[in-house]
Amino acid sequence: MRRIDHILRGGLYRSRSGIFLGVCKGISGYFDFSLFWTRVIAIVLLIFSGFWPVLALYFIAALLMKPEPVLPIGSEEEEELYESYVTSRKGATDRIIRRYQNLDHRIRRMEHIVTAKEFDWENRLNTEKP
Repeated sequence: MRRIDHILRGGLYRSRSGIFLGVCKGISGYFDFSLFWTRVIAIVLLIFSGFWPVLALYFIAALLMKPEPVLPIGSEEEEELYESYVTSRKGATDRIIRRYQNLDHRIRRMEHIVTAKEFDWENRLNTEKP
């Protein structure tokens, strides 16, 4: 059940190094199945069930499967960022921009407090001279 939930959330990716759109390599990598046999099954289905239905399913799978991340995903936060980037690049970049603007704002507040005149006087009064 967990694997099916992971597939529905987007854990199944097209391989970037596949021969033709990376669908077979992505499926074989996800299910830990031999790439050779995955391709053999795809070709047998292509030959025996008709050319167009299997080819249409293959292209639909290529469109629905997200491309494999360039760097491996290490945490849920990275996975969430990748998923948001794949679905909406503008949304993901806006999210990153907001995050760094928030960090910049916090750093500016800290700099203001540290460089304020009151901080300087308190620091001078509270330090003992030898």
